[in-house]
Amino acid sequence: MSATRLLIGLGNPGPEYASTRHNIGQMVLDAIAAQTGSAFKAARRGKAQVIEGYLGAPGKGVRTILARTTCYMNESGGPTRALADFYSIAPEDVVVVHDDVDLPFDAIRLKRGGGEGGHNGLRDVTKALGTKDYLRVRVGVGRPTGRGDTADHVLSSFSATERKVLPILVEDAAEAAEMLILEGLEAAQQRFHGREVR
Repeated sequence: MSATRLLIGLGNPGPEYASTRHNIGQMVLDAIAAQTGSAFKAARRGKAQVIEGYLGAPGKGVRTILARTTCYMNESGGPTRALADFYSIAPEDVVVVHDDVDLPFDAIRLKRGGGEGGHNGLRDVTKALGTKDYLRVRVGVGRPTGRGDTADHVLSSFSATERKVLPILVEDAAEAAEMLILEGLEAAQQRFHGREVR
């Protein structure tokens, strides 16, 4: 295991995508960055923005690289691998925060490994890291209603009803990601898998 963790939020670049379901991983990273009081800066390696620091209590925290990809979702693997290599972080210490259409909106699930569920960003990360054995923070964005197209759904903005809950979902997902790093997968699963969906 590495002494350092990589916590990376997936999404698409540009203001037109900033508030879409596909970018909730980056919204979560922005929330964690706001709590640290630090600003993202261009990474020295890979298409990403990073904050180098610690999560947790001063002197007892875990060195963590917070990262937001600056490429399109289906190219997420390149920056993830570049950052992991640059900071000497093993794949098992990489935590990817991403949207998940297989979960209802407002649900949070955490796991290690498993399939990609048709998520192009995860598929590219798996290919680049050469393993599925990395950690995921899955943030539910639900499926489209009726016969709606999934690709259109994840690239659309949240509904007015969803936007009322969205800040709490993002805050909880940020807390889940931090707890995963500081206390481990099982503790974070116990805390957030039983969380009530609004």
